[in-house]
Amino acid sequence: MASRSLSRLALVATGVLLTSLLGGTAGAQTADTPVFWRVPATAAQAHALAAAGFDVEEGDAGTVNVVGGQAVAGKLRALGFRPSFFDTVYKELPAETNRLAADTFYGGYRTVTAHENHLTQVAAAHPDLATKYTIGQSWKKAKGQGGHDIQAICLTKKQAGDCTLSTTSPKPKFFLMAQIHARELSTGELAWRFIDYLADGYATDATAKSILDTTEVWVVPIANPDGVDIVASGGNSPKLQRKNANNSRGSCTGTNIGVDLNRNSTFKWGGDSNSACSETYQGVSAGSEPEVQALETLARAIFPDQRGTGDNDPAPSTAKGTMITLHSYGNDIIIPWGFTQATSPNDAQYRRLGAKYAASNGYLVGTNEETVGYDTTGTTDDFTYGVLGVASVTFEVGGSSGTCGGFLPRYTCVDSTFWPKNKGALITAAKAAAAPYQQ
Repeated sequence: MASRSLSRLALVATGVLLTSLLGGTAGAQTADTPVFWRVPATAAQAHALAAAGFDVEEGDAGTVNVVGGQAVAGKLRALGFRPSFFDTVYKELPAETNRLAADTFYGGYRTVTAHENHLTQVAAAHPDLATKYTIGQSWKKAKGQGGHDIQAICLTKKQAGDCTLSTTSPKPKFFLMAQIHARELSTGELAWRFIDYLADGYATDATAKSILDTTEVWVVPIANPDGVDIVASGGNSPKLQRKNANNSRGSCTGTNIGVDLNRNSTFKWGGDSNSACSETYQGVSAGSEPEVQALETLARAIFPDQRGTGDNDPAPSTAKGTMITLHSYGNDIIIPWGFTQATSPNDAQYRRLGAKYAASNGYLVGTNEETVGYDTTGTTDDFTYGVLGVASVTFEVGGSSGTCGGFLPRYTCVDSTFWPKNKGALITAAKAAAAPYQQ
């Protein structure tokens, strides 16, 4: 009886603490507003929690962060776990937020429409440098329910054959993609800034000029536009949509609908969740989602096949092309493989290249096992490396806590922290495209 009373007191105390912590944050927050719960768990337990539908994210060694309110914490306790409050999800917004433009949300983050307009404007302002492409459709557009085209931009100082959908075009290529997980807000903004750095800087910045004179830079700033629409619809309390908007499976509601596009790629698909409402739901089949089809079609159109079919076949030292997929959070540079704890046949080269990226952003370089602590199947970077031999990595942008941590960092963190840290790493990736495995 005494221990039961203490448990009730602990729950009440936690509710009071959360109410206090959330009182000054964005939107109308309550004690049941989603927060990050720190949960001691093994890798196997983390995988089981994700498969059961919990929103499981990277934590420190021996722990994971689980997103949810008091009800989620209660379910974790009922399963024998011991969650403790770790951090808020929603960060405090500046007072001027209410005066934001119509095409921004949550302190300044740009909507899908703003990104689309940006690509159009860059291509119009720099016809000698920029070519915009429509590479496919979002799930909603493919179903005639609104939605968006999936858009890309190619940047280079154009010569004959440049920025065409060709695997034999003369220049090496760097492929950058962002916001395949819709709620990872900082990633699309980094893609926006890199586009502007190259296009606007060509005339005055020697490094930008050197990159565009020698390299094609392909950028997909919003890989999951339907999901980003859902996130942005929450305004100053963004909805934590991770997946796309595919609501054709299960009885999922709210932000539980959709397919995790970073579990749906056609290389090594099938080892993640079959539960439609899980945050890591992999879809009904490999490459089932139109967004993934668009990304893979683009990659196959611009990169030649440079690698054998076996898991242990390395990309040759002469292979060209780099790829970074931007995610948040963790301050990690994740190198292949994702689908297995085994290292890739190019592991030593990846660690050298990763160290060059880390020289700019200070992130930890390692495999899934060494960073997030669990395997992931059907991922974009495993596809571009595993099928095409492109030197592909994931950046997990930002820390796990604080004003500049988590999925929804304060918008000012993009310019104060994320862009300064990652600008040099993106430049390094572009420069390495000619010979990434010889770095």
